Amino acid sequence: MAGRPVLLVTGASSGIGEETARQAAVAGYDVVLAARREERLDALVDELGYERAVAVRCDVTEWADQEGMVAAALERFGRIDAVFANAGFGVRRGFTNGTPELWRQMVLTNVYGAALTVRATIDPLRESCGHLLLCGSVAGHVAVVGSLYSCTKFAVGAMAEAARKELHGSGCRVTLVSPGTVETPFYDDPVGGEQLTAGDVARMVVFALGQPHHVDVNEIFVRPTIQEL
Repeated sequence: MAGRPVLLVTGASSGIGEETARQAAVAGYDVVLAARREERLDALVDELGYERAVAVRCDVTEWADQEGMVAAALERFGRIDAVFANAGFGVRRGFTNGTPELWRQMVLTNVYGAALTVRATIDPLRESCGHLLLCGSVAGHVAVVGSLYSCTKFAVGAMAEAARKELHGSGCRVTLVSPGTVETPFYDDPVGGEQLTAGDVARMVVFALGQPHHVDVNEIFVRPTIQEL
């Protein structure tokens, strides 16, 4: 492989995506940073260095944005070696909480958006015998009371396995990264105590990326030691 490998990260403007970009850059990757908040992406490019990073505004629920994201990555770096479909968000638990429109946006972002990222990047990944990673959740394996977010992450888990089977024989690898509670204002009822940080989860992504090519780490569960779920 000529030059540095290239990692594309959606939802790169904050949290797990932002920290993954930082740690991947330290690990030797050039990074494509995709999200809606351009000013935060630009600040991250300034931090990582223009020669190592490029920012692309992308609403993952819009196919044209996803196509543009991939085109910008290929124009700048000429290849895509790994993709972390990380963009997503949650709403309050309870099937009578939140608005139907907010539900719609969450399902579109967490499920449809992730599927569009797979669709947009699958051919470049085949060309590079690359690595597809999706951000799931412990809540995508253990149903959480009244949580539509949990339902979306069940779908992402199924998507990872479906993609793995489609890519079988291509030389590509697929990893589902399923974190437990992470330090964030998202949770209705914080579990208390020391939770995971975005950096903890990012290390798991970099770990999976760093395995020998014949090793396909299909799923990583990572919880804070205090979490029961």
